[in-house]
Amino acid sequence: MNTRRHVLLALLAGSAVLAGCASPQVSDYAQQRPKLELDRYFNGRIRAHGIFQKRGGEVVRRFTVVMDCHWEGNQGVLDEAFSYSDGSTQRRVWRLTKHADGRYTGRADDVVGEAEGQESGNAFRWNYTLRLPVDGKEYDVQFDDWMFLVDERVMLNRATMSKFGITLGEVLLSFTKD
Repeated sequence: MNTRRHVLLALLAGSAVLAGCASPQVSDYAQQRPKLELDRYFNGRIRAHGIFQKRGGEVVRRFTVVMDCHWEGNQGVLDEAFSYSDGSTQRRVWRLTKHADGRYTGRADDVVGEAEGQESGNAFRWNYTLRLPVDGKEYDVQFDDWMFLVDERVMLNRATMSKFGITLGEVLLSFTKD
């Protein structure tokens, strides 16, 4: 019985390792066009429409975002104004730094530590921890955020939200540049 349990655990651990190796990397999109230059796309006014889905697929929140964005050299500010379907609003101001080789770092008041991202081809992958208020408490949740430039005006965004490695849900967004 113990041998079977050990074999099962080894198989599960191996599967988890292989699944981690199989996940896409932003460099996989290096040849995709149009080429995304995050500091050029997020410059000016951007509008977005999005939803939040629980891990089972149920849509629990719809929202719009108006972003006013500007850059000075390698420093950018993305000022986001959220309006949710329940009538609530929220503001997040990202302060981004563009580094060599398509890397970006960023901070916002509700982001724990520093966000890190990389652009390649038409894609951008952004990872960060967000301090999320829920029912009077705050939870730190991780975001694995992927953006894909469709054309010069439209970018699609899919972000997976997790805690302790367990997926809680996904955010889907469509950005449109004015």
